[in-house]
Amino acid sequence: VQLVESGGGLVQPGGSLRLSCAASGFTFSIYYMSWYRQAPGKERELVAGISSRSGNTNYADSVRGRFTISRDNAKNTLYLQMNSLKPEDTAVYYCHAKLSVNRAYWGQGTQVTVSS
Repeated sequence: VQLVESGGGLVQPGGSLRLSCAASGFTFSIYYMSWYRQAPGKERELVAGISSRSGNTNYADSVRGRFTISRDNAKNTLYLQMNSLKPEDTAVYYCHAKLSVNRAYWGQGTQVTVSS
């Protein structure tokens, strides 16, 4: 299993970024996928999740209405569109796949920095 995030960077407050997570080594289309983030000195937190057929999504209260999670099962890719970014969104963002109770995988993370 491999999860490779991309799309992070430095952006000004109010700006936008789109993160991608390229998945391989498992049947991407049948599993629930999530984005997490971890800011310096803080615990890793769930940002958003999406069901296997994109029918259901859920978001942390802090990002609801600003972030959109989506997936392209044909491309084995997970996305996170982030709009109206705030300095408090600064963190390393991780892609997460939970294949079973005892099998969960993380990507290496991509840094997002929101600063003027």
